Amino acid sequence: MTLPAFLFGVLISTLMGALFHLWKGGTLFDLLIDVVVSLVGFWLGHFAGVSAGLAIGTVGPLRLGSAIVGAIIFLSLGYWLFQEEPKQTP
Repeated sequence: MTLPAFLFGVLISTLMGALFHLWKGGTLFDLLIDVVVSLVGFWLGHFAGVSAGLAIGTVGPLRLGSAIVGAIIFLSLGYWLFQEEPKQTP
């Protein structure tokens, strides 16, 4: 993995987290969670694509197709896990 490919991956995954936050809204803490979850999902998706030998959407050494799918899955799971429950009024 080259440094430009790594930086491009960080840029794409951060952009995905920010766009997801823009779509769903929330606080600054939610933005931080969205970006971190997107980064983790992106790189796990990339490494899963490398280990499975998938070459869909390859940009240089970066498996962009599987990485984007991983980020989307992790963003969806993160949104579901970090939701705040509505307050119950007696």
